[in-house]
Amino acid sequence: MAPEQQPRRETGGERRARYDADESRSLRERIADTRWRRRIAGRRSINEPYRIGVGVVGGLIVALGLAAIPLPGPGWLIVIAGLFVLATEFLWAERLLEFTKEHVKQWTDWVGDQPVWVRLLIGLVTALFVYGVLVVTLHLTGVPGWAPGWVPLWR
Repeated sequence: MAPEQQPRRETGGERRARYDADESRSLRERIADTRWRRRIAGRRSINEPYRIGVGVVGGLIVALGLAAIPLPGPGWLIVIAGLFVLATEFLWAERLLEFTKEHVKQWTDWVGDQPVWVRLLIGLVTALFVYGVLVVTLHLTGVPGWAPGWVPLWR
């Protein structure tokens, strides 16, 4: 029996070649081929402000997500949504989004392969981290008056 081999990682050049191949079209290319986007691209006076607008909106979404990461809630999901917006127009954002998707898949595959006790430990550590961030946030900003009495420490 042959030992299992790890799949070989795709290099940046191979990824770019795959995107250049006809069988795999990137998100940016699929958006560029739509009728409404071709009309915008045909007029330079509209195309450049549109790209700037996409960059500003995507950047604001990413910034909001980065600010939300340490807080309870979907911080990373917001960051990925911002990258998705940016990836519709910018190749660097599309590559970063692909890199992020690959690593999230690797992480979820790794966690799924672990025994139940390891997954529970990861969940517990994550919950304790979120709780700690919440307590520190409440300490710094103050506990609102409408919060129930069990809210910890600094009332």
